[in-house]
Amino acid sequence: MKPSSNQKSHGFTLIAGCGRLGANLANTLSDSGENVTIIDKNPGAFRKLSPSYGGIVMTGDATEMNVLHNAEIEKATTVISVTNKDNTNIMVAQLAKEMFSIGQVIARLYDPECECVYREFGIDTICPAVLSTKEIDKLLGVPETGAETT
Repeated sequence: MKPSSNQKSHGFTLIAGCGRLGANLANTLSDSGENVTIIDKNPGAFRKLSPSYGGIVMTGDATEMNVLHNAEIEKATTVISVTNKDNTNIMVAQLAKEMFSIGQVIARLYDPECECVYREFGIDTICPAVLSTKEIDKLLGVPETGAETT
């Protein structure tokens, strides 16, 4: 399904991956009135979206240029890649940043060792292992060390 130019005239958020996190993000953004397009290879993944989801769904591989062009990525203000594969997330993020000059690009990474490398490229990363460790440390009362300032 091709996005309507009317919806995209004011920018939108493009999400790659309609797993639990991607669907939750899409639902939250849509419920708050944001324009959203979500892409997933598996058409069954969209069942995770709420009935009130008002955005666009596209079946396809977000690492393929024709899929990104059909999604009108060049009009996106934000690209978030939250598939279950680090390599896919990084590829989508790099395409968004380098090929389409998207200002805000976020990628989920499972491997914490990759996180700092991609931050250097201007790609914001979310790493569940690092976030979980920080939260557990808080619950255990472990003092924060080496706090980042961003």
